[in-house]
Amino acid sequence: MNGQELIEQLRSIVGGTFVLEGESMSSYLEDWRGRYHGSALCAVRPSDQNEVSAVVGAVYAAGMTIVPQGGNTGLCGAATPSVQSHSVILLMDRLNEILEVNVLDSCVRVQAGCVLQNVQEKVKEAGFYFPLSLGAEGSCQIGGNIATNAGGTAVLKYGSMRSLVLGLGVVLPDGSICDWSLPLRKNSAGYDLKQLFIGSEGTLGIITEATLRIFPRPAQVATVMVAVDSVEDALGLFARLNQVLGERIRAFEIMNKTQVELVLEKVPGNRLPFAEACPYYVLIEVTETLHQIDLAAVMLEILEEQIEAGLILDAVVPSSLAQAEELWRLRHSVSEANKLSGISVAHDTAVPVSQQSEFIRQAEDGIRALFPEWPIPMVGHIGDGNIHVVVIVPYDTVTSDDERRDKIARINAVVDDVVMRIGGTISAEHGIGQSNKLRLQKSLGETTIGLMRSIKRAIDPGLTMNPGKVIDME
Repeated sequence: MNGQELIEQLRSIVGGTFVLEGESMSSYLEDWRGRYHGSALCAVRPSDQNEVSAVVGAVYAAGMTIVPQGGNTGLCGAATPSVQSHSVILLMDRLNEILEVNVLDSCVRVQAGCVLQNVQEKVKEAGFYFPLSLGAEGSCQIGGNIATNAGGTAVLKYGSMRSLVLGLGVVLPDGSICDWSLPLRKNSAGYDLKQLFIGSEGTLGIITEATLRIFPRPAQVATVMVAVDSVEDALGLFARLNQVLGERIRAFEIMNKTQVELVLEKVPGNRLPFAEACPYYVLIEVTETLHQIDLAAVMLEILEEQIEAGLILDAVVPSSLAQAEELWRLRHSVSEANKLSGISVAHDTAVPVSQQSEFIRQAEDGIRALFPEWPIPMVGHIGDGNIHVVVIVPYDTVTSDDERRDKIARINAVVDDVVMRIGGTISAEHGIGQSNKLRLQKSLGETTIGLMRSIKRAIDPGLTMNPGKVIDME
């Protein structure tokens, strides 16, 4: 079957208006940051799991390849087809129905194309809370969140996306449907196969549906931003909060001065909440489901104690929800600010919480030894050990794609060496995609990569699913 014959078959499955070619699919050939550009035979927009199954089966029978794409907000190029590709892009946006909010089973069942923010709002209407939260929540889709095992700002309390998934519906490379969507909290019936698809970035199959955990809405939420002099002081504050409040801590986010300055410069609507700039800023959010304790009063007591101890330089306590949202806007604007500032070389490392200060010091020292003038914004989920050290490469310092790739590789090598020396991972929540394949192989080693290849070949023997992503098969 040639490409045009496959296109006609796909039109018969989803309808002619839902098969895109040429200019009409151009926006799906580039990633969010504009770093990866590809080509494709066509883009297809199925409406339900059965249509996904039929499309995937047709592509499989034709011996061609398929690239799933959700909200296209990823940072590693996983949803972008490769150059000279004749893949079919599978767009999930029409699978956008929230099927059920089940308060007794404490779960929500959704199609994979649902936008994260819509799920959050629907669950909130039922008096519950879905905790995954990240800067792209207004456009990212649940299927992509699962496929990358997304983290976000509430991992400290609720875990990554893997911890929130109770069940999945999946279409395999040949079009077969697997229904693992039951909202079971306990299940020892053989291998838990759904776990293979969480974090697989579309290389094993297509996630079409998910059953997700939801939680009681907090009765109290206390938000505060503090300024500190060092990462060590931030960690000392975290240790004290963790000792007193434990799992009530929902977020503990850090930004360095450089990062905040870029947000203030590049993203309108943000302002510095302190009278003067400080080396580091920490955004803290704690929650409580009961009214028996005054959470705000407890927080104020701890803040006063830590100011007296010298760990906090200054603190801002919002007096309204709008003011709290303003602080979060500052935090959630970092990706946009970095994108607008130059070539953003972002790292998604995680190390033990106790090793973060040393990791940041060694990584920054190594980068400055190579490129002393370039900005190094830093932002991270310091409560769970996930630190994003970013290097902004000025556009006027790069004259070719080869030079850009060389400089990025040199920066990555510095950061990766520190991660491996201290003990950690090169990818905590963003995934691997195209950009991190070689780094993954170096960090995991041939034995682990070989096992991953064996799993890929067992599930996708035709190598039709999202080729060129996560691992190379040769």
